[in-house]
Amino acid sequence: MPDDSTPTRRDMEKIRCDACPVMCYIAQGKAGACDRYANHDGQLVRLDPLTVIESGAQAVEFLPQAGDAQEWDGDVIQGHRTFVTAVGAGTTYPDYKPAPFIVSQSIDGVDMVTVVTEGIFSYCGVKVKIDTDRFIGHERAVVRVDGEAIGHVMTSEYGSKMLSLGGVEHLTGGSKKEGRVTCDALLKLCNRDAVEMHIDGGAQVVVQAGQPPIINDVPEKLMRVGCGSATIGMFAKQWQGHVDEVIVVDDHITGVLTEHEAGKQLGMRPSGIRINGRRSTPGRYFQVAEPGTGWGGTDVEDPLTILRPADPKLAWPGQRLLMVSTTGEQWAYFVLDAALHPQPAEISAPLLATCERIAENCEPSLCSVVFMGGAGGSLRAGVTENPVRLTRSVKEALTYVSCGGAEAYVWPGGGITFMADVLEMPTNSFGYVPTPALVAPIEFTLRSEDYAALGGHMDHVRPVESVLNPDIRKVLPGGGPDPHAHHRHRAIHARKGRA
Repeated sequence: MPDDSTPTRRDMEKIRCDACPVMCYIAQGKAGACDRYANHDGQLVRLDPLTVIESGAQAVEFLPQAGDAQEWDGDVIQGHRTFVTAVGAGTTYPDYKPAPFIVSQSIDGVDMVTVVTEGIFSYCGVKVKIDTDRFIGHERAVVRVDGEAIGHVMTSEYGSKMLSLGGVEHLTGGSKKEGRVTCDALLKLCNRDAVEMHIDGGAQVVVQAGQPPIINDVPEKLMRVGCGSATIGMFAKQWQGHVDEVIVVDDHITGVLTEHEAGKQLGMRPSGIRINGRRSTPGRYFQVAEPGTGWGGTDVEDPLTILRPADPKLAWPGQRLLMVSTTGEQWAYFVLDAALHPQPAEISAPLLATCERIAENCEPSLCSVVFMGGAGGSLRAGVTENPVRLTRSVKEALTYVSCGGAEAYVWPGGGITFMADVLEMPTNSFGYVPTPALVAPIEFTLRSEDYAALGGHMDHVRPVESVLNPDIRKVLPGGGPDPHAHHRHRAIHARKGRA
């Protein structure tokens, strides 16, 4: 794209890249600031290959009309076809240009069009789900990387902690360093790399998509089977006859078996064991201890510290007491002495098996990273001359949105705000531009006739066979396995080979 200013002699030896607002001048054999475009013999080339998913794709024949030769059979994956993703496609910037690839192919006799482009997302971030009951930080606590704020702790979910990272306020609303650090962290998370973060007033956490979280240098293994009350509901019958009382320690709801409705319905005798905390309903207690990295997500290291003196009217010497965490990883067995004080004792094999059964029913602790971006802006001009029609087509389920071939959830309301699981995408699907912003793939798939009706760039449609050449990168559905993955270093501060 021509520049209004007069280029210097040095600039004339370079070429101008118009793939993003930075507009780099790139010398021969060098890459731009984003490491995505380079000068190859005077031609601007995309460094990452176009990625095609083989033997599967997200493509749906929407709303089949009466009289169609073959109506859609409900197969969303359409596993017999290839699918051109936007990974490696390039961008529509400056946004009056049509999308880099608008490809057509026939699916069960229906002409389909897929528009692919790499969007430049300033309005983007990630939602991180960390499967753990360990305390990592209070809700609204700031999450930091290299000392810079990149997000915050969200409301906890069942068995998991949640983080909201990125967003335009961190990318462009703060200092330059905050923006660079945020962009770098988002890029690594979306490309499945590990990121170490510190939470104000909380823990040091290492997050990597598809891997267990590392909390204060300790890798997590299991997410809880349920809260203390739910654990009792699941295992009460298995404890019957082997123990007189069970306390399941949990930061949310600590359960007491004989008070719990499950224990009552099994006819268990009240034990007289009393615990700290605020009673919710019978057998269910809140706030038995402070949040922490000990038993059940509390700060408890010695479970006896949550007990109050036993009720002498109900408790009896020789009473058998099991205390266990919601993952089954911590347990302790006691017998009450003559003074009704719990004393450590040897656990029976059947009772030990119940602790192991709790652990067996826990799922592996993992980190999930979901990319979230807003595609409601000028990116749509690469799809149609009338952008609002694309938004309406998405809302009416005529256009299917995917992200690197992965199914995208589109939020209700205005615009095209979508989320996608990075583990369902090909490796290294994301890039960045130094504005700073993330570059993410997005695809729009719809019937050819619907594409024409919304004002699509029909003169740029080409058959899918025309893009299937030896230079493309082929992956399997779900992003892998990918033995030929293109693993290049894309750190924001890298300058090697730059213009």
